Amino acid sequence: MKNLLIISLLLIITLFSVKAQKAGNEKLFKDKYIKKTMTRALDWQLKNPKHELYDWTNGAFYAGVFAAWETTGSKKIWNAMYEMGEKNQWKPGPRLHHADDHVICQTYIDMYRVSDERKMIEPFVKTMDEFMATPYETGQIRPITWWWCDALFMAPPALVKLGITLKENKYLELNDKLFKECYNLLYDKDFSLYARDMNYKWNEPGITPIKEANGEKIFWSRGNGWVMGGLVRVLKELPQDYPARDFYLQNFKEMASKIASLQQADGLWRSSLLDPASYPGGEASGSGFYCYALAWGINNGILDKTTYLPVVKKAWVGLNGLIQPDGHVGWCQPIGADPRKNFNAESWEVYGTGAFLLAGSEVIKLKN
Repeated sequence: MKNLLIISLLLIITLFSVKAQKAGNEKLFKDKYIKKTMTRALDWQLKNPKHELYDWTNGAFYAGVFAAWETTGSKKIWNAMYEMGEKNQWKPGPRLHHADDHVICQTYIDMYRVSDERKMIEPFVKTMDEFMATPYETGQIRPITWWWCDALFMAPPALVKLGITLKENKYLELNDKLFKECYNLLYDKDFSLYARDMNYKWNEPGITPIKEANGEKIFWSRGNGWVMGGLVRVLKELPQDYPARDFYLQNFKEMASKIASLQQADGLWRSSLLDPASYPGGEASGSGFYCYALAWGINNGILDKTTYLPVVKKAWVGLNGLIQPDGHVGWCQPIGADPRKNFNAESWEVYGTGAFLLAGSEVIKLKN
């Protein structure tokens, strides 16, 4: 009788605990809460700047900042972006062909569409004209212009935004050419994932295959997050009848299916996608980009809601668990080129915050 009473009490406590957790999780999807959490993370990051403002790290951050401005309509956020642009003189980074130095121009173009200030895009127009007139010098692991998968977030959306904004097909066609080169070089059709660069491919002449501890290929979470985020930002721009749109759409759907299957129990993704057991807790930047991309796919009728909504909800709950008491987004892997174990709750980066802001900007649009 005593044992039965104890069991009954434990069941009641468990039931109340589950209900309380469910109620707490439901709060995370309220518009007011999402805006508050996004603003808090953004405010902390603006007070703790890092890197040159034109750097790719800040390009990813300010992509999220613009999304936060669209979500909240905050004049303070707009002013922060404008101040950034003025300090940069609305210029891309200094390297002509390097995709990393073009990502900040995504925000310039987005702002130009709002304010119609030509100074916001003129330097990028001049840069791209020089880009197209100047041959790119290739190398052993750099046989193409966009030779690493991260590049597919950095440059393609900037080129496509510029082409759509100015009604200039030459920028769209250039993007198609360079994107498909990267796809052909790095996309693994057997796994529906991208190798970070040629160093992580197998069966490549002159390159010794490297593996994870469990013998699997190395597919980096943030690297594939960059690609997923880049595909979203390209697809958002391209008209439905654009000839190459189906190529990007198919790539997005294939990756979405694979990424969803690799989500861990806490709703997040590990730094190494195929060897999660060897790596610490969920990583913020890759997980943020996946949440953003999958939520966008649902919101735009591209991904099946029944299949993907539970994935996105788990991801958003997990991402909110990475927000630290002072507001910063923790558990972000530092700058690198492959999966690492060198991060914890105090590890933050501006691009991790950017990924979180992008995720929030799409989660808030979900209809339960």
